[in-house]
Amino acid sequence: MRTMIVAPHPDDEVLGAGGTLLRRKSEGNQIGWLIMTQMGGDESYSVEDKRRRNLEIEEVKHFFNFDFIEQLDFETKKLCEIPTSILVKNVSRSLSEFAPDELLIPHYSDVHSDHKITFNVIASCTKWFRNSHVRRVLSYETLSETGFGLGREASFNPNYFVDITTFLDSKVKAMEIYSSEIEEFPFPRSGEAIESLAKYRGASAGVKAAEAFELLRDISEC
Repeated sequence: MRTMIVAPHPDDEVLGAGGTLLRRKSEGNQIGWLIMTQMGGDESYSVEDKRRRNLEIEEVKHFFNFDFIEQLDFETKKLCEIPTSILVKNVSRSLSEFAPDELLIPHYSDVHSDHKITFNVIASCTKWFRNSHVRRVLSYETLSETGFGLGREASFNPNYFVDITTFLDSKVKAMEIYSSEIEEFPFPRSGEAIESLAKYRGASAGVKAAEAFELLRDISEC
């Protein structure tokens, strides 16, 4: 199996499915990482910020031993300014190159606009006649984004769980690579919050730690 995670920003891949990616890799599957955005050229990010983020991406790449990685040339917080057709073209190209069977994507209720746009672009890219190799689409939850919206009609309702008991410690270590994104609990992007969510999801699935997803599509060959 080939599993690809689509991350609006670097760190979403760890928060949303770091344990699942580690498990898939340990089982002999190939894993890919598509990053939708990068730090822009405005005053929000310094040269040092960009240098550090590039180093973090390289370290995460080696930590997970990704078989495929691509970072698209779109500025964070500005996906809304890019025509949908251009976004679809770029994402479809990456999907065609790696040809994943399983796709992990952000949830449509996430607060950040980059997450919402990414979800909608993937919906267009996963039409069977565009990328027929995609057999399963799972939506992951991202601490600090999923569940922080005020609308209740589109809340995260998991129906697919992956046991990450033996990978939870490694997931936390992977998140620590993003040192600028980690803060002390009760900040959502903290080691304690990551562990707490994994244990809570594990209790729902009868295991010690799990990651939860919404199964959006699963095409069986049976």
